Amino acid sequence: MRNIRYGIIGSGMMGQEHIRNIALLEGTQVVAVADPNEEMRAMAAHTAGGQCAAYADHKAMLDAGGCDAIVLAAPNYLHHPILTDILPTDIPLLVEKPLGIDDSQCRDILARAQPRQAPVWVAMEYRYMPPVARLLDEVRAGTAGRVHMIAIREHRFPFLSKIDHWNRFQRFTGGTMVEKCCHFFDLMRLISGSEATRVYASGAMDVNFRDEEHDGVKPDILDNAFVIVDFENGMRGMLDLCMFAEGSYWQETIGVTGDQARIEAFVPGPARFAPDGQERHSQIAISSRATKIERREDIHVDPAILSAGDHHGSTYFQHQKFLHLIREGGQPEISIEDGTRAVEIGAAAEQSARSGEPVRLL
Repeated sequence: MRNIRYGIIGSGMMGQEHIRNIALLEGTQVVAVADPNEEMRAMAAHTAGGQCAAYADHKAMLDAGGCDAIVLAAPNYLHHPILTDILPTDIPLLVEKPLGIDDSQCRDILARAQPRQAPVWVAMEYRYMPPVARLLDEVRAGTAGRVHMIAIREHRFPFLSKIDHWNRFQRFTGGTMVEKCCHFFDLMRLISGSEATRVYASGAMDVNFRDEEHDGVKPDILDNAFVIVDFENGMRGMLDLCMFAEGSYWQETIGVTGDQARIEAFVPGPARFAPDGQERHSQIAISSRATKIERREDIHVDPAILSAGDHHGSTYFQHQKFLHLIREGGQPEISIEDGTRAVEIGAAAEQSARSGEPVRLL
């Protein structure tokens, strides 16, 4: 079996999570990292092991060659300019969410990728969280019957500190609804099998970062919101986001309700933010209308996989599938089109929250 050599662009928290998860896969090696921040790239190269080269610029890494796949985990606002350089290389590529900071950037990326033969996979890790994957399997199996409602709640900790505080500003992130919540809009599209037609959001920056100022500019990132999404086939999605609720036991609750049952996935937050520092099991619950009984079970995940990142094992399971795609061929499970649509919904939610008006997409 040929060893697959990875290059990582962006060596912050998420870049290092990718490195740790790639290390768990047989026949893989991270051979290069690129990041303009010397301390971060040195830390990432150390995490990857002694055979990893470190570059201050992604172009130098690309020019050096030797990579069979690239993972792009740089800050959101750098995705479009970096992808402009990467896409012509025709190397298999995993791009962290969001694909771009607005739908115009995403559409340009989509157009630039058209001539490519090598795949581009947009990293929507939440699809691969074991309890969410189980929920998706149950929905596909018809357990819920005909689905009408999708309800997602994320109550979590504030955005973490990043280099130059880039994640405090809409102009660098696309806004919270794009940066954080494109995951959830992607899940809504996947579950509904339809496209969003209208988005209405109410949100604000009420608690987090209100006393901060960086280079004379105050943060403008939303820290809570309710979002309603209408879909072309009549389904409805609802997002309840709060980013000053780190005391919540369940960080994410994802519920799908059909005419036969309600299915819920419960995901705890990362162990490092738990009071005891210990990993907690996720759960799945199925509530039948016919029996009026809830069946609930723990979802067990290998502790080594859980400890490799903050996303309840999803980064590992996504990398498993991406590696299979590299070796065996086929199509990405999450395409550039999927990434673009998720950003469109997120951008519409940002617009709606700031204007107070619903936004139509189709």
